[in-house]
Amino acid sequence: MAAAAPVLEARDLRKYFPVREGLFGRAVKHVRAVDGVSFRVHAGETLGLVGESGCGKSTAGRTVLKLLEPTSGRIFAGGVEVTALAPRAMMPFRKRLQMIYQDPYASLNPRMTAGAIVGEPLKIHRAAGRAERAERVAALFARVGLGPERMTAYPHEFSGGQRQRIGIARALALKPQLIVGDEPVSALDVSIQAQILNLLMDLQDELKLSYLFVAHDLAVVEHISHRVAVMYLGRIVETADRKTLFERPAHPYAEALLSAIPAPRVGARRRRTILEGDVPSPIAPPRGCHFHPRCPRAGPRCRVESPRFREVEPGHWAACHLHDGGAA
Repeated sequence: MAAAAPVLEARDLRKYFPVREGLFGRAVKHVRAVDGVSFRVHAGETLGLVGESGCGKSTAGRTVLKLLEPTSGRIFAGGVEVTALAPRAMMPFRKRLQMIYQDPYASLNPRMTAGAIVGEPLKIHRAAGRAERAERVAALFARVGLGPERMTAYPHEFSGGQRQRIGIARALALKPQLIVGDEPVSALDVSIQAQILNLLMDLQDELKLSYLFVAHDLAVVEHISHRVAVMYLGRIVETADRKTLFERPAHPYAEALLSAIPAPRVGARRRRTILEGDVPSPIAPPRGCHFHPRCPRAGPRCRVESPRFREVEPGHWAACHLHDGGAA
């Protein structure tokens, strides 16, 4: 029996933004925000996409949903390629693929009531009549922990955590298979973060949802993810299941990120890896391995040859010369 196709897949995905100069706005350079990214998200799993600010993880999440058109590469939804589909042809796939945004206030229309915001996808896709729409919206409000009586309130009348619950309800309205969470808890207080994460995990168990969870907080990613992909300067440098990545990171960048997580117990110490220098510009990324200017273990080979993404142990992949004969 053939294995089921991934809910979402990206193959060698690239998104470049032009840098324009001169009277006629000619593109003279490009910001390589996403530079050859490949990953899969299977049914019922959460793939955490992590990295420093500016590494391209949010752009990757938006591009794979075609909220940004890819520069090159291929995107598949349920085994069907959607890369070149026009907006109208993408409409059926929009029902399957939804998004929760980072800023719970900026993502909500302040002129619309909360109920109208959650019901808007149903209206756009003509998924329900007015009476049924009201019933479904009320049920969604109850499911995310907001009373149906709050449907007539406006976004400014809610707290940050409540606004994000509205965003979650809106994402659930069309019964999607996958939700991309673009740092959905980073703008919230820590106690509220835990509530939202637990809600997302409960919804995943109940509705068999898949998540692409974009974040920079590794503690959050460890809590919610099944697998983790680490991005640096537009590229994925390591991917593994959660336990393997946190216990045995194979890439020096992942090691440095993990060493920065605060120790969970009083008096416990964690060996820190301090990275020197700044993240290079995505307009002119370094030759060879993008990480070599900051890598404490870089060798001459790293400066001239880009490492191949290889399986260092079953299910654990990394792009580092340390695992293909050494960096020397």
